[in-house]
Amino acid sequence: MSRSPSREDPLARLATTWLGGPIGLHARLGVSRWTPLAVAFMVTTAIFVVGVLQKVPCHAEGWPRENGFAFSHLCYTDVPYLYRERGFSEGHLAYLDSGNYPPLEYPVLTGAVMQVTAWVTQAVGSVDAVRASVTYFDLTVVVLFAFALLTAWALGRITPHRYDVMLFAAAPVLALAGTINWDLVAVALTTCALLTWSRSRPFATGILLGLGVAAKFYPLLLLGPLLVLALRSGKLRLWGVTALSALAAWLVVNLPLMLLAEDSWKVFWTFNTERAGDFGSIWYVLGLAGHPVPGVNAISLGLFALACVGVAALGILAPHRPRLAQLAFLTVAAFLLVNKVYSPQYVLWLLPLVALARPNWRDWAIWQAGELIYWVAIWLHLAGGMAPAGSGADRLYWLAVGIRIAATLYLCVMVIRDIFQPSGDVVREGGLVDDPTGGPFDRARDADLRRRLLGARQFARVPLREGVAP
Repeated sequence: MSRSPSREDPLARLATTWLGGPIGLHARLGVSRWTPLAVAFMVTTAIFVVGVLQKVPCHAEGWPRENGFAFSHLCYTDVPYLYRERGFSEGHLAYLDSGNYPPLEYPVLTGAVMQVTAWVTQAVGSVDAVRASVTYFDLTVVVLFAFALLTAWALGRITPHRYDVMLFAAAPVLALAGTINWDLVAVALTTCALLTWSRSRPFATGILLGLGVAAKFYPLLLLGPLLVLALRSGKLRLWGVTALSALAAWLVVNLPLMLLAEDSWKVFWTFNTERAGDFGSIWYVLGLAGHPVPGVNAISLGLFALACVGVAALGILAPHRPRLAQLAFLTVAAFLLVNKVYSPQYVLWLLPLVALARPNWRDWAIWQAGELIYWVAIWLHLAGGMAPAGSGADRLYWLAVGIRIAATLYLCVMVIRDIFQPSGDVVREGGLVDDPTGGPFDRARDADLRRRLLGARQFARVPLREGVAP
């Protein structure tokens, strides 16, 4: 039987008051054609339409560079600018051709999506670069919408009897940030990897993660939580299969360009390595405040390494084995909290993980509010030509960054609380469910490694609920 948010979640129950209140206890949910996945597809479509309408002012003007029009009208997206400024409008091939334009600073699979869309644009669009870039944006929206639906499908398949997928489908940031860049490609591949892992298919999971890393770096981070839980449950062989298949898939996509155009291929890696503290990061704010941090690369990497150690310790030593989605969320959130840059579309990385790790509408709403405040603030900050350090407008941007960070930290605290108090974890439902994303970890008993780490005292796993295997 499908779970109803209006029964389970206080905020959802309050929000349905104008519709007559929570659905009745005797409602026949199982016979309705409106399954959670069907509803999620409809809501995702509506949200994407809202996102397209929100870009109308820029769409009508062709995304001009002059006077910060896209920033002041809150309709900026990288898509048309990169079409005009990375050689696509001139018919050049990504990575393989060069000219009077910067090299493409994106991973290979993302570059391939951009290139194929450019070919279609040139086949159906105008020869005028500005008009063609608008067509390019329109076609890219269709591509990204397909990946958004794929993400919703994978989430719906992981928890088919719950409405957790709605936390992705109904997210305001999906409308506002979904078409800023091509991040939804990696988001969809990563979510599908979680789906295949939940079906105990490590080889397929590795392939999808490898493709995800070929589109965006962050899917690589999921190998850490998988390793921690593999150590705890004594299933290292499955992790090895996943890691090796991920490497193989990544090489299949990257090796041709590594051999044919090594310098162009390395641009993504050198660009991100040499990048200083940039928009959205705590390092950028400190620089604006007159306290630049030297050696940001090393400090950011060191802080993330410490966070990973903390997540690993949590995964190994917590009284009850954490769910995979919980550790994955904490790892990616830690990366975004200390990273050198936080582009507005990076929030999409967390959307599916929040839906799986902490499907609570109140906490989701708090987090979304923080992200929306930041989303408005970054464009106004850029529209103002990045106000002088210490000015009132500049301090409002600092505050927005702090609110975003605080909202993410709040979610982290709630997830950690669920790990230590699994009886309050809405997904585990008091012990009836263990880990929907766990796959081979679902209801797995702890391996001897954890017993040795905890010392010689007797260690006995307490089931989540009497009569239910841990």
